[in-house]
Amino acid sequence: MKITGLVLIVIGIVALALGGISYTKKEKVVDIGPIEATAERRETIPLPPVLGGLALVGGVALMIAGSRKR
Repeated sequence: MKITGLVLIVIGIVALALGGISYTKKEKVVDIGPIEATAERRETIPLPPVLGGLALVGGVALMIAGSRKR
């Protein structure tokens, strides 16, 4: 439970701080024999602040529940 809580806390902080997760995607633009051209495209997965807040609260609740069981 503690590991899941920690993961949720990290996801919540990232969602609140950055507003989403960005990544770079490479794709072929032209492929003519030995000549090849690629382009890098930056894409973002938006994460709403409500989702970040819920993940943060849920993670803290799991951390507290995990420590009370012992």
